[in-house]
Amino acid sequence: MTVTAPDRPGLYRLLAWLSPAFPTGAFSYSHGLETAAADGSVRDRATLEGWIAAIVLRGSGRIDAAILCDAYRGAATGDRAACDAAHRRGRAYRGTAELALESLQQGIAFEASIRAAWPAPAPRPAGGKRMSEAQPRMGEGPFPNDGACLAAAFGAAAAAAGIVLDDALLGYLQAFAANLVSAGLRLGLIGQTDGQRILAALEPAIAAAAAAALVRGPGEFGSATFAAELASIAHETQYTRLFRS
Repeated sequence: MTVTAPDRPGLYRLLAWLSPAFPTGAFSYSHGLETAAADGSVRDRATLEGWIAAIVLRGSGRIDAAILCDAYRGAATGDRAACDAAHRRGRAYRGTAELALESLQQGIAFEASIRAAWPAPAPRPAGGKRMSEAQPRMGEGPFPNDGACLAAAFGAAAAAAGIVLDDALLGYLQAFAANLVSAGLRLGLIGQTDGQRILAALEPAIAAAAAAALVRGPGEFGSATFAAELASIAHETQYTRLFRS
């Protein structure tokens, strides 16, 4: 049997890296949702959908989208200083200690898995263009030894693998939302079918968030989801916890 390279070589890696099976430890974080569920702020399908939409559009999702784009563009042009700047900004702009931990620990785990399992460049389709020689090879990221935030690590890896930025951004935000839906499921807020209803309802919002990130300027960087950040702060001293954030 003859095995040929896929027509879209980056797509396979994108699906693998955003799968719940990829070992970043995402399942152990709720992004403050556990506290919101405990105090009744989020209690059903409607309130969970609103909570996730706000985070994606105006909270950490918005921050991560900008960081991903910056790291991707830096890696695509071989600008390691731009990648490092994106990573440092992604680490600094976190509202709470737990949200910072969530981003950094997942980034460290993501980079470790990339280096262990995906060290080679993605295969080229027949007739496809070579990536710029300035681009880093897989597993040769531009970040310091203490690790990068997840959005920066993912953006740089996506560029090195030849994944289209639009696809990387949309996939990342969908996976971010899906993890919060999964946390809501484990907290007993919704059932599995309602989880899928939420993801279906969030499709326009996630697409809009991805599209906006592609054209948003540096002066528009930031977030405004104070309820989520207050919930994350309270989670640090919550008596019983399932999640790390």
